[in-house]
Amino acid sequence: MTGHGKSANDFPLEASIPTGTAPLESILCTEELHRRPSGPPNYEKENRALVKLASALADSPATGLQMLAETILEITQCDSAGLSLLTKDGKTPDVCGNRFYWPAIAGMWNPHVGGGTPRNFGPCGDVLDQNRTLLFRHFERRYPYFEPIVPAVEECLLVPFYVGGEAVGTIWAIMHSDRRKFDGEDDRVMASLGKFASSAYQALMHIEDLKFQVSEREKAEAEVRELARGLEAKVRRLVEANVVGIVMWNLEGAIAGANEAFFRMVQYDREDLVSGRVRWTDLTPGEWRGHDEGAIADLKATGIFQPYEKEYFRKDGSRVPVLLGGALLERDGNEGVAFVLDLSEQKRAERALRRSEAFLAEGQHLGQIGSFSWRVATDEITWSAELYRIHELEIGVPVTLERIRSRVHPEDVGLIEKMKMVDQAREGGHDFEWQYRLLMPDHSIKYMHAVAHAAPDQDGQLEYIASVQDVTARRLAEEARDKARSELTHVARVMSLGTLTASIAHELNQPLSGIVTNANTCIRMLAADPPNVDGARETVRRTIRDGNRASEVITRLRALFGKKETTNESVDLNDATREVLALLSSELQRNRVILQQELADDLPTVTGDRVQLQQVILNLLRNASDSMSAVDDRPRQLLIRTEGDEDGHVRLTVQDAGVGFDPQVADRLFESFYTTKNDGMGIGLSVSRSIIESHHGRLQAKLNNGPGAAFSFSIPRAPEGLARADDIRKVQAPAVTDTNAA
Repeated sequence: MTGHGKSANDFPLEASIPTGTAPLESILCTEELHRRPSGPPNYEKENRALVKLASALADSPATGLQMLAETILEITQCDSAGLSLLTKDGKTPDVCGNRFYWPAIAGMWNPHVGGGTPRNFGPCGDVLDQNRTLLFRHFERRYPYFEPIVPAVEECLLVPFYVGGEAVGTIWAIMHSDRRKFDGEDDRVMASLGKFASSAYQALMHIEDLKFQVSEREKAEAEVRELARGLEAKVRRLVEANVVGIVMWNLEGAIAGANEAFFRMVQYDREDLVSGRVRWTDLTPGEWRGHDEGAIADLKATGIFQPYEKEYFRKDGSRVPVLLGGALLERDGNEGVAFVLDLSEQKRAERALRRSEAFLAEGQHLGQIGSFSWRVATDEITWSAELYRIHELEIGVPVTLERIRSRVHPEDVGLIEKMKMVDQAREGGHDFEWQYRLLMPDHSIKYMHAVAHAAPDQDGQLEYIASVQDVTARRLAEEARDKARSELTHVARVMSLGTLTASIAHELNQPLSGIVTNANTCIRMLAADPPNVDGARETVRRTIRDGNRASEVITRLRALFGKKETTNESVDLNDATREVLALLSSELQRNRVILQQELADDLPTVTGDRVQLQQVILNLLRNASDSMSAVDDRPRQLLIRTEGDEDGHVRLTVQDAGVGFDPQVADRLFESFYTTKNDGMGIGLSVSRSIIESHHGRLQAKLNNGPGAAFSFSIPRAPEGLARADDIRKVQAPAVTDTNAA
């Protein structure tokens, strides 16, 4: 950096809001962020940085803020990074502040630590107003008070963070040149680091809270000292009541007396006490003696010690958890009294509850499953923490039926009303299962799946317990998978079209040549004297026939290689196979392939997409032909066979006499982009398997006993009574009209 402008702190707030600046939309490029190519996540580097940051936070919150800025700089590889917090006085954080200050900056803008921007007109304020990450480009065009700060900003990525559900500032990363652009991975990393920024802020607030607690504790200790003057008489009454354990002791470790409740806790008796075998110092396990020493120090300083938890050894060597509190009988004396409460049952219940809650919370978080209860009589609704997170609400916000309807997608509110769930629930309860969408504040969509069960609560009132799962990721993955499968299938068909060009040309040249020849013949017949009308009429019929042949070739090509939506219909594999063979006939002849057809009579139809199944057949036939292209020492025999299986499936097999495949790579034959051909791309068999599996079938390969290999697939036959699409097409196909037939 060649020089520095003056700090942003030097700009008066009232003079920092110029008029006539560029609109916000002109400097935002947030939507472009996730369309940019992103590098792979470096979780190892990220984890090292987070561990380092966590260590800094533990040492000092202030140091942790600077470490946060340096961590952002390192992970995003930006030029400047920092933290902006709302403030009123320019020095301390305040969520109600009217401008931001910069407590920590790393990189080229480091000299500007302490500077800031206005809350009501600045990039940080825009981020909090829109409650989302924003990416700015050259924001000095809208906020001229940044112009004196050098170097200038090329791009700035700002991420909000919250404490207790309230926005307190932003973390940001800046590029001062166009050497790189921020992308979706930077957004993810920044969002993760935002949680640490929140931790740092909470740590700062915790320090202030501790100061307040110390002050309050001093007040409480003064009150306890006042009450201690009349403690002895009250202790006597407690000893006799045996409500809690009461112990009389001295600072040297001896127990002078105790009530029955205390003896029951530690399993000793009065004889043990009289014999001197029971001392409170001996009853305390080693790891708790530090707590006892702290209590003794408090006693010597103030005459009392605040209640604290510890453990005692029982007579049989086991341990009992207790809550202990007490005071000296005299301010500067040596003897005192303590109450002891057995916490065994409470600890067992707490452990069981924490374990249960932890399992439930972790299970809900991992599965993105929230839960809620609804008491029908009172309309009281209780949500789990995960459900609040799914709905992106602050935990603890009251939830009502009307509020639930207002987060639901407008198109799905009618669905819920149509189900009359609320009315049916009030009439006695029914179990429900439904799917719906959430329209989030940023206009994104979440897909939800919910199941509700009705049961009486502890008061006998009807209550619904429901589970709600966020299935957005699964839904989007399924849509992306289907789209990718469709695109890859179309690419494979188009690639096959390129390799069939010669065959297609041959198929079209024959009828086209016939059309030309017939037309010339017709002209000569009509030019004769007298004209040969009958001969010309017959020639026209042959011309129509050849034209229909050419049209059929084009129709088959358009059907096979056109990009269209998947259509399920009843398909005759024999007819579908014959159409593919018609397209391949010239190529097979040119490659000297001897074709043998064994198409079963009365073959059951199958249900599926005719074009996709023909693509599989085409891939298998072309692979078989290519496999025999280098075979010259034996006939190039190709067999295609259809048959019905006993398990209700229809099987098609393509068997060649080619070079086969290495058994060691048999499991990889159907992997995407794996190929044994020098000029192959390795998507044909992968696409074929995907198509067959989408038809609930299976594609497999095996070596022949002799040379070559056999590839076959089987798919379920169509249900009985389903009309065959081939027959429907034959009925609906328009007949070619011969205008000269009369």
